[in-house]
Amino acid sequence: MKTTRSSSPQLFKTTQSRKSIELLEDYVEAIDEILNTKGSVKNVDLCKYFGVSNATVSKNIKRLIKAKLVESEKYKNIFLTSHGKKLAEQSNTRHEILFNFLTKLGVPRKIAEIDSEGMEHHISKETLNMMKKFNKAN
Repeated sequence: MKTTRSSSPQLFKTTQSRKSIELLEDYVEAIDEILNTKGSVKNVDLCKYFGVSNATVSKNIKRLIKAKLVESEKYKNIFLTSHGKKLAEQSNTRHEILFNFLTKLGVPRKIAEIDSEGMEHHISKETLNMMKKFNKAN
């Protein structure tokens, strides 16, 4: 089998590494958004946000606590730690840069929103910086 740019083992490892943090980023972004909108966050809010069961949210909150991204007590509000806030901010910034880049290319807003949500977790800092420069120039 011929190796292409998209099929080298190192690229697979990079993608897998980025996938491992994707769920955590989605959760801290959601917690940040709900907190800013509603003022507090409980498991039920995340269940509604993601359309998943309480068991799924509870499992993921445990992962976030272990990663020191959130603090929570059983049946209480969920709060982002300073590290969680920083991660949410970084993820939101990447999302905005990608969204703006795609719309400047002419991608319809709805599609740019969907695509930027997936891409934000897998883009390198170098590519993101180039997109940011492009956005400023155009």
